[in-house]
Amino acid sequence: MSRYTGPSWRISRRLGVSLSGTGKELDRRPYAPGDHGQGRRSKLSEYGLQLHEKQKLRYMYGLTERQFSNLFVRAGKIREGKHGVNFMIMLEERLDNMVYRLGMATTRRQARQLVNHGHITVDGKRVDIPSYEVKPGQVISVREKSKDLQVIKDAVDAVVGRPQYVSFDADKLEGSLVRLPQREELDAEIDESLIVEYYNKLG
Repeated sequence: MSRYTGPSWRISRRLGVSLSGTGKELDRRPYAPGDHGQGRRSKLSEYGLQLHEKQKLRYMYGLTERQFSNLFVRAGKIREGKHGVNFMIMLEERLDNMVYRLGMATTRRQARQLVNHGHITVDGKRVDIPSYEVKPGQVISVREKSKDLQVIKDAVDAVVGRPQYVSFDADKLEGSLVRLPQREELDAEIDESLIVEYYNKLG
């Protein structure tokens, strides 16, 4: 299944979660899209709730179904910690997500484009793979030739706050993952146990 590239606001309203991270799409129209969006929704089954939660997280990080499920399987092979929490931490370690968390992009989709177009370096080497797993201590920077990009400047200027598990130097346009995040520092709107239940049912 290919990555979704359509209107993110429509998906946000359908899933009831802000994919942009700003909340604007839900503030303007806090109901599902379509002619019957403001009508009464039928109660989801147990499977429906699990699928809904999985789709929320998958669209939030912008992964294809295959990427998402493969990463889930890998998270299950980590001996320490809970499967669902390890999975969310691995999603957080993705380079495109780190560019977003550091404030060099206003959305994960924009961050993915910056990485794809070669504007980002890790430890001084250009990396154009959004799924690259960043490890604590690695330095993520804007490539020297790209430091004048207005889209990056605007994103950095718009930052209100950053997670405590990252550090950032606005003058150098570089930052790092200081440590792995704790579960309470990650998205509270996600119930990862439902996602684990969903994949367990699939076998």
